[in-house]
Amino acid sequence: METSQVKPEVNTPASTPAPPKKFTPPKKRGWVKWVRRLVILAVLAGGVVFLLAQCQSAGTQLAAGAYLTETAQVRDLTVSVSGTGPIEPIHSYRATTLVSGEVLEAPFEEGQTVSKDDLLFRIDAKDVEDNIQQLESNIRQQELNLRAAQLNLEDLLERQEDNQEENAKEHNLESNATGVVTEVHVEVGDTISIGAPVADVLDREHMKLTLPFHAADAAGFYTGQTAQVTVDGTLEVLTGAIDELGVTDQVGPGGSLVRQVTIRVDNPGALSDTSRGTASVNGLPCASGGTFTYAESKQITAKESGEIETLNLRKGDWVTDGQIVGSFKKTELDDMDTQIENARIQIENARIQVENAQISLQNARDRLEDYTIRSTITGTVIEKNVDVGDNVGGSASSTAGYTYMAVIYDLSALTFDVRIDELDINKIQVGQKVEITADALDGEQFTGTVDKVNINGTTAAGVTTYPVTVKVDGTPAALKPGMNISAKILVEHAGAVLTIPVDAVKRGNEVLVAGPGRH
Repeated sequence: METSQVKPEVNTPASTPAPPKKFTPPKKRGWVKWVRRLVILAVLAGGVVFLLAQCQSAGTQLAAGAYLTETAQVRDLTVSVSGTGPIEPIHSYRATTLVSGEVLEAPFEEGQTVSKDDLLFRIDAKDVEDNIQQLESNIRQQELNLRAAQLNLEDLLERQEDNQEENAKEHNLESNATGVVTEVHVEVGDTISIGAPVADVLDREHMKLTLPFHAADAAGFYTGQTAQVTVDGTLEVLTGAIDELGVTDQVGPGGSLVRQVTIRVDNPGALSDTSRGTASVNGLPCASGGTFTYAESKQITAKESGEIETLNLRKGDWVTDGQIVGSFKKTELDDMDTQIENARIQIENARIQVENAQISLQNARDRLEDYTIRSTITGTVIEKNVDVGDNVGGSASSTAGYTYMAVIYDLSALTFDVRIDELDINKIQVGQKVEITADALDGEQFTGTVDKVNINGTTAAGVTTYPVTVKVDGTPAALKPGMNISAKILVEHAGAVLTIPVDAVKRGNEVLVAGPGRH
């Protein structure tokens, strides 16, 4: 009974189909399905990649073969050229000297404004003034020699024309001056030529007195003005006239400024070169007295050539113009042509001597101008390195440690130079506007104008640059000489013009325009 009851629970037929209940076959079909799905996904992914690659390639080809559109716009266009340089005054003057001496005047100070031709320095020129007087006397003597040679030639030509037999006559030696003989240069038996000096004659009939007058008084004097001369010792008063006026002031007694005035008087007979005196002009007295000198010295010269036979002339003799003082020995034959040629040579030599003396005098007068230094511009004194009492010239400047006696700037306008490259220089023209900024003035901007374009270029490292001068507009107080600035020269400007990018322009300046309906 118990056995029969257990069997139904076992039920073998029912246990036979148990394996199918484990769904083993369905598990096998699901794995295949997933594998198939994965394969399908892989194929789809490859297809997508392939399509994307094909699309990218097609897009690249499309971009390479098509034009990109740009929209034209209205803009302001400016072309400029830049450069740098230091600010400078429009004009400057640095005073130097070519001479040496003590500074007598320097009537200005640093910071002061001076005008063109204003006196800056006056240097003591006494030595040059004395030299000028000597040269003037030398010129007068040389002119007398020239005139004597000319008269001699005229005489010879007249004698030749008249065909006179001068060789048969006695040739007299005549004086051509009036005065006291101070020196005799020839003696009997000497052979001399035409124009040769025979004796020196001193004019004692007239005397000169050179005296210092206060500069302010002498400034109103003139040559020929009447003067009253008082002789020391005798207190005799003589009437004379101003013969020469000094051209520059000198330091006189007590440090006052004086000018030398030369007065000419007739010698009453008692005056000599040891006499002293004083004078007054228009009631204005001289600063101190002086010593008389003889007014003029002359020279007796030969008007003929030949051997001196007689000579009635000794040192200390008084002679008058035209007086016979000797004679030449008679000769059997005088070569008139030779005498005339010699006379012409004498004239030429005398003329050369006069010209040389005049050149020497002019050189001395030119040197005298160097002792007065005046400003060449109107401007402000930046430096004053020399004052009254200082010695200048030679090694004085290097010893004192200065290069210039004074420096003056004309700050009425400012300017600067910039170097422009050879590639840009043809773009620059006078009058173009310039924008200016300074390193020392952050945030400030100034304007200027191109004033000069210099074509004298400078080449360095294979590049040539040209200097361009810019003048600053107005006189900005903030800009100081020496400041470094940057300049932008406005070469070309166009306002409100239709523009397109440079990339849209083909070779040959060709631009493609989209047709209707295309963008």
